[in-house]
Amino acid sequence: MLHDGTSAPTREKDHPTNDPRKRVDELLATYGVPDACLGELLCDTHPADAVAFTVVEADLSTHELSYGDLQERSRRFAVALAELGIGPGDRVATLMGKSGDLVATLLGIWRRGAVHVPLFTAFAPPAIASRLHNSGAKLVVVDADQAVKLQPGVDMPAEPFWQTIVVGPGAQKAELTFSELLARHRSDDPRAKALSVGGDAEFVRLFTSGTTGTPKGVSIPVRAIASFRTYLEYGIGLEPDDVYWNAADPGWAYGLYYGIIAPLAAGRPNILLHAGFSAELTYRMLATFRVTNFTTAPTVYRVMRSEPEAAPSDLVLRRCSSAGEPLNPDLVAWAQNTLGAPIHDCYGQTELGMCVVNGWHPDIVAPVRPGSMGHPMPGWSVEVLRDEADEIAPAGTVGRVAVDVLHSPLMWFTGYADNPTKTAERFSDDGRWYYTGDAGSADEEGYLRFSSRDDDVIIMAGYRIGPFDVESVLASHPDVVETAVVGVPDDLRGEVLEAFVVLRAGVTGSDALVNDLQQLVKQKFAAHAYPRTVHFVAELPKTASGKIQRFALRDQRRAEVATPMVTTAVTRTEQ
Repeated sequence: MLHDGTSAPTREKDHPTNDPRKRVDELLATYGVPDACLGELLCDTHPADAVAFTVVEADLSTHELSYGDLQERSRRFAVALAELGIGPGDRVATLMGKSGDLVATLLGIWRRGAVHVPLFTAFAPPAIASRLHNSGAKLVVVDADQAVKLQPGVDMPAEPFWQTIVVGPGAQKAELTFSELLARHRSDDPRAKALSVGGDAEFVRLFTSGTTGTPKGVSIPVRAIASFRTYLEYGIGLEPDDVYWNAADPGWAYGLYYGIIAPLAAGRPNILLHAGFSAELTYRMLATFRVTNFTTAPTVYRVMRSEPEAAPSDLVLRRCSSAGEPLNPDLVAWAQNTLGAPIHDCYGQTELGMCVVNGWHPDIVAPVRPGSMGHPMPGWSVEVLRDEADEIAPAGTVGRVAVDVLHSPLMWFTGYADNPTKTAERFSDDGRWYYTGDAGSADEEGYLRFSSRDDDVIIMAGYRIGPFDVESVLASHPDVVETAVVGVPDDLRGEVLEAFVVLRAGVTGSDALVNDLQQLVKQKFAAHAYPRTVHFVAELPKTASGKIQRFALRDQRRAEVATPMVTTAVTRTEQ
């Protein structure tokens, strides 16, 4: 019986099969059916006294959230949403950090059959405004310390089309607050009943930036949870006695898919650190909470390696995983020596979740080859195609990484919301292949290796950054004529942003101007996405039709980083 006295669904077996193919079928039968109900699947089917999340503050004090707690709070919030006019299919955005309030908010949204729109807390008002506009969000739930970003101004409308709910202390008296809404409503109100939406219904719209134009909205259906759970079980290899910590931010795919959604679906606790990152704090977390299964971006591991003096000697890690950007091969050996377990690299996208893994599960585990992202995960078929044709490339040949849709039962992405043109570019004419936009190769034994991105998207510290977003901000400066932003290899972050800037006549590049441009990006786009180096140049390389050739600048800088040389450009770097 459930916490509210109703019967739980019984589609999924209590003891999963050892056959990965059958396991995929079981998960699809749970999350892909016409009457799938997220309130039940993610919360109500679990024991009310079971711990769902442990929320940890910067001082390592903790608060445990049980499924009973989450059910009570999310039911109350669902009633509040109903009173505010939120119903199935309506978009509700969150601008929140990792907290129990965030999880209760998400479950309340999904109980109503509404769609969650994640907003990363490092975003500046313009980036937030564009995502709210493109999603048509009717409501924004925002932490009090983030609420200033929604205030009317140059980037935010004086009369927004969305309502706002403020979470936590610091809300103004006139504002609608999360705590007041929960206190005002009852969990036994009929409107608290979780609605069945079905496996094909959208439940998250997550925006991902490309090289040009506005961010693209990825429409995520309920049945995608089958793939998220497959990765939790086979990629991360989560076991019943594991202490699991996914350190990624839920404002991005990896943190949302595998730090919030998959653990809720599987009934496996995760840790939510409600504090900023530091290597010292990460080490303390791993030691204090006796974490055995840890996953994060390669940048975190690189920063941890750069501070060896902070590493404790009593870690109990059994499994480490990595995603978000290519993993430096030397980190694998470092992790084995320092953390006690090697790092298993994985590959995926916002549009796919993880689909290629160095899986930890005993049914698929294989020797790790440094530099390889592993093999296709159960439920996925991933190939490397020739550049000139949709044919599988010979072993060892660099080509286009693509998903074989016909042989990937877990493939859930069907297109970008309200963007048929971009959707068509991602699929072959016959619908068989999904083009990832990445280049790679496969060896004779099927190990896949990432080579490069076909587009200009920059991955810095695990965050995918579209250069167009940053260029648009830089071009708004009155002294800038045009600009191009590229990713340059960096030992710590994987890549860092560098900008090539053409100034208006009579203006000379200076350290003060560099600082102005960097601050402009922080204020108008995102705090993490500013260019670390600015090159003032006379002109940018272009095609005959006038399109900027970012690849030429990227190749130039990579060659210079590999072999330092004097350039003719005036270069300014943040000190």
